[in-house]
Amino acid sequence: MDKMIICRCEEVTLGDIKDTAEQYDATAREIKLRTRAGMGYCGGRTCRPAVDKVLEDITGEKPGDQIPLKVQPPVRPVTLATLGGRTNDT
Repeated sequence: MDKMIICRCEEVTLGDIKDTAEQYDATAREIKLRTRAGMGYCGGRTCRPAVDKVLEDITGEKPGDQIPLKVQPPVRPVTLATLGGRTNDT
């Protein structure tokens, strides 16, 4: 069961989360920062509910008990000119 992947983007397993919680006696926020659970390519949009539930079970903290890590898409706007390799000079 400890080999079950909770965060696919960062390949964080249930065992990784448990070990980090035990080793550092960490809060839910600290566990997220140490393991990078929920901080991968999807920005937590895929795994956030699972990560929050596991952390709640392990630490006893509900997701809203602390300052949360925000879910943010990893995409930044890019102009078509930039994609086409054109500069503003032409």
